Amino acid sequence: MADPATYRPAPGSIPESPGVYRFRDPGGRVIYVGKAKSLRQRLNSYFADFAGLHPRTQTMLTTAASVDWTVVGTEVEALQLEYSWIKEFDPRFNVKYRDDKSYPYLAVTMGEDFPRVQVMRGAKRKGTRYFGPYSHAWAIRETVDLLLRVFPVRTCSAGVFKRAGQIGRPCLLGYIDKCSAPCVGRVTPEEHRALAEDFCDFMAGNTGRFMKRLEREMREAAAVEEYERAARLRDDIQALQRALEKQTVVLGDDTDCDVIALAEDPLEAAVQVFYVRGGRIRGQRGWVVDKVEEATPGELVEQFLLQMYGEATIPREILVPARPPDEAALIELLSEQRGSRVDVRVPQRGDKKSLMETVERNAKESLAQHKLRRASDLTTRSRALQEIADALDLDQAPLRIECYDISHIQGENVVASMVVFEDGLARKSEYRRFSIRTAEGDVASIYEVICRRFKRYLEERAATGELDAETDEAAGRDGAEYDAAGRDGAGHDGAEYDAARHGAGTPIDPETGRPRKFAYPPNLVVVDGGPAQAAAAQRALDELGIDDIAVCGLAKRLEEVWLPGDDQPVILPRSSEGLYLLQRVRDEAHRFAITYHRTKRSKSLKESALDHVPGLGPARRQALLRHFGSVKRLREASAEEIREVPGIGRATAEAIVAALRGESPSPAGQGS
Repeated sequence: MADPATYRPAPGSIPESPGVYRFRDPGGRVIYVGKAKSLRQRLNSYFADFAGLHPRTQTMLTTAASVDWTVVGTEVEALQLEYSWIKEFDPRFNVKYRDDKSYPYLAVTMGEDFPRVQVMRGAKRKGTRYFGPYSHAWAIRETVDLLLRVFPVRTCSAGVFKRAGQIGRPCLLGYIDKCSAPCVGRVTPEEHRALAEDFCDFMAGNTGRFMKRLEREMREAAAVEEYERAARLRDDIQALQRALEKQTVVLGDDTDCDVIALAEDPLEAAVQVFYVRGGRIRGQRGWVVDKVEEATPGELVEQFLLQMYGEATIPREILVPARPPDEAALIELLSEQRGSRVDVRVPQRGDKKSLMETVERNAKESLAQHKLRRASDLTTRSRALQEIADALDLDQAPLRIECYDISHIQGENVVASMVVFEDGLARKSEYRRFSIRTAEGDVASIYEVICRRFKRYLEERAATGELDAETDEAAGRDGAEYDAAGRDGAGHDGAEYDAARHGAGTPIDPETGRPRKFAYPPNLVVVDGGPAQAAAAQRALDELGIDDIAVCGLAKRLEEVWLPGDDQPVILPRSSEGLYLLQRVRDEAHRFAITYHRTKRSKSLKESALDHVPGLGPARRQALLRHFGSVKRLREASAEEIREVPGIGRATAEAIVAALRGESPSPAGQGS
């Protein structure tokens, strides 16, 4: 690892002009490309205070061995050069967007003598018009099948086309009038190309003129009593209408725009794009990116626009979730590439805002599906558990991980969650939640919940006799290594592993016949927080005499792993599967805690002093609120005024006045 001071440019040697800079590793490979309005100000920020930089930036600087730069005239030129260098050098520390799947396009090979309609994936070819992308290939084929009735363009491969010409007989589509059969000369190359151009115009959104033309021809055919031709034209119109119905109308007919939305977490981000042409959603596409560098939503948007529209067609309007930091320069660059004005906007209201919310939901779903695919891979989970064991210096992979999180609002309704991951997967039947009894801050709450959970564990062990002694078999196999599926080299399964790890007796409650709730200890306890929270959890275990369970804290801001008593955090690489697993565990604990907190807070808000007035049931409470309109007016009322409500006597009225005017916080709002 290099010391950044060894290759820091000499003072005053860096120009103040706009430009683009490159960091290189000892082998000369470019590992990061960036742009700056002022090269001197930007580069000095890397070397001025190394300790204050983000850990990911620190990693980049210690990996690099040199830095160089190129001065340009304007910010637009800097954007262009940055994009060119990122494309050329593929730097490892730059954000890279990759498709989360291979999206199919509808392609028309206009560069051929007889253009062909087909579904295509992968790199685009010169001379071919593309429409989409679409989420599913079957969606394209259904649309094409409908349109071939009106625009009978060739769809066969080159081999089929050549053979049909040799034998002088078209394929089946030619016989059922879904192909104009240029292979056997039914139409000239010019006529077939005109059909392909009409097909492209319809797909591009120019649908009105075709519908009007067919309706006019249908009426003319009916007027001269050519009813069979009129019926066929009617069916053609219906086919076009069905094709249009498959493309949702979301905006005005003259709207052409791309709608871009983000969903992100500290490690990854998902991007979804909806392509709107002629007011209709013509397709969608998604990307997933590893966030190897700290980036705001605006910076992610800017990097995405540069990479996406480097070669793609640019619409006249682009809707984004956040404004890019160099918005004016980016718009100028995109407008120059398009050849006319391009607007980059953040929708604030109306249909465009609603569509942006829909795209954002798709981005969140895409990110969730990506995480699910990643978590379901056994090899990946095994590697993640081993990376955690190596980073935390554990004797073996933590096959059972428990994570704890605290949730509250200004110290009210404090709750804690406990989530369990076994073999890298969530074990939701083992989740537990706690109402914190002493709300004295997050550190004290962590200490309390760890004490309560592991006191129960010790009680369960005592109840099953495990606390007295471990069996000889367990002692002999305790050091065996187990994989992520819970099997050791001798083929023993997870149930045997549990028996060996926690005692020969199976922790089953004799009364219910179910496993005891807190019978199994984790290999690793993770708390949401930094060194203070990790120390509190360790203190709780020490006081209970438990010394065989590892503890760590995961700080959310920088994704640092803290071990109790350590002055410096453990920094896992951003690409680490171990860090990804720890983050998933922490995020699941956070979600579970917030869900419980909201439930408890909602319940407390629904209660009032009226709930504790003797003899005042739900019906009378409703009658009082209907009569006075609110609790505030009821509080201002006298006992005599309250007695006007049917069913309220003198004693009850006086009790109501006493309860409301001497109201104290509801017991439900103080925690339990």
